[in-house]
Amino acid sequence: WHGPSEGWMCDGVLTIEATRKGFCMSEQCFVGVDLGAESGRVIAGHFNGDRLRIEEINRFENHPVVVNGTLYWDVLSLWREILNGLRETVRLHGKNIVSIGVDAWGVDFALLGADDQLLGNPVHYRDTRTAGMLNTATRAVSREMIFEQTGNQFMQINTLYQLLAMRSGHSTLLEHAATFLTIPDLFNWMLCGRKVVEFTNATTTQCFNPERKQWAFEILERLDLPTSIFPEVVESGCELAMIEGKVGEDIGRKEIPVIAPATHDTGSAVAAIPTQRTVTASGKPTWCFLSSGTWSLMGVELTQPIMTLDVMENNFTNEGGVDQTFRLLKNIMGLWLIQCCRRDWKRQEQHWSYQKLTRAAELSPPFQSILDPDHSQLLNPLNMPEAITSLCRVCEQPVPADPGALVRCCLESLALKYRWVLDRLESVTGAAIEAIHVVGGGSKNHLLCQLTADACNRQVIAGPVEATVIGNVLVQARAHGSLGSIHELRDVVQRSFPLKTYDPRSGGAWEEAYV
Repeated sequence: WHGPSEGWMCDGVLTIEATRKGFCMSEQCFVGVDLGAESGRVIAGHFNGDRLRIEEINRFENHPVVVNGTLYWDVLSLWREILNGLRETVRLHGKNIVSIGVDAWGVDFALLGADDQLLGNPVHYRDTRTAGMLNTATRAVSREMIFEQTGNQFMQINTLYQLLAMRSGHSTLLEHAATFLTIPDLFNWMLCGRKVVEFTNATTTQCFNPERKQWAFEILERLDLPTSIFPEVVESGCELAMIEGKVGEDIGRKEIPVIAPATHDTGSAVAAIPTQRTVTASGKPTWCFLSSGTWSLMGVELTQPIMTLDVMENNFTNEGGVDQTFRLLKNIMGLWLIQCCRRDWKRQEQHWSYQKLTRAAELSPPFQSILDPDHSQLLNPLNMPEAITSLCRVCEQPVPADPGALVRCCLESLALKYRWVLDRLESVTGAAIEAIHVVGGGSKNHLLCQLTADACNRQVIAGPVEATVIGNVLVQARAHGSLGSIHELRDVVQRSFPLKTYDPRSGGAWEEAYV
């Protein structure tokens, strides 16, 4: 992401939504560190007891690194940028800082040795090491048992298959590991020294039993994976410890509590859904969420996981949320498709802003080519436009003639996939969904929001863009005692940030395309 002129998209968040005036001088500052697949940011959340305003302190790129054919996260560069952001936050707001918390993506992890040294660089979930590991796992443990124990969808990027890839490759790192930490928990440990995994991120790993609220040791043992490395699991909003002494000296402020928010970015984003809708008398949800960024995560908020055969067959997942809630959702490839296209066009000296691509897509004829955005060939191709056009040829559909047509293909394909997920959400839950709340970077793409409303024949409420970090800092505020229930938290979001509503238009053409 290179600035507000560039457009609407990054992994989960984009432009700062509002800088509101008239806040009292006694407002509290909660610092949210939000890490996405494309970029990270350190945000100061200023809360006056009624409304929240957010201030971007440091935004930085997140560039994976290939070494000897393996794709790694550069966590030390991320740590350097986090410290840069914290130093500046202390300089600007030192006396008002109440706490700090980190959220990030799920499934990826780091390993620490017995001396608390980081063992190697964490590997990126898009690395090829997990190819074939899902089949390896299900030869040893049935799919039914894995789902019964974890409630997670089967994706080769899941933590379980990354660990199995290390075991199958006789990894010496795994042999010497003493502690397993997911990515946000790694940075919270760097800040304060406490080694835990927060509940919402634990539930993304396919190594955790959401009903028993403990690691799925039986599956781990059957796959010959070490169980001793998995630490205590804590709830979102848990105060971990004070910031570590040397870190405090470095940033210029000591005695700051480190809070585990919902450390999984989707958990934080859903906590910030600005809805007043409630469940029905029978406990059925009346709204669903769509966290739209590099990935699209579409689902409903429930009080208990649903671990039925229907859920497994539709490959849905149960992930933890704030207040021990659960998100029954589906992972969809998301705006990764367009991010990669734009990257690959740039390599060819074709410089497209996201606004220009969206405008070109609007002017392109509808329903020329429709693909499954979750096709395996689109996970991490060398050239995304070529991968998409190749799939069009295989499916005997028109090949997009220009970037506008290709982006139109991607957006319509996403909207139709959302419709497919919505239908199945209603089927497995018995719910009647009235509205779709879209948050994250994709909520700024007016074309995708309108296409989603049209395809799903539901009202779409878009915003806030920065839902992830908003949820992060408001969970911290709640841990501090400045907020009570999750409903109060969501009321603050609704009062503080602008929303845009999209009503569905005539859906005859969409019905034909969906069939």
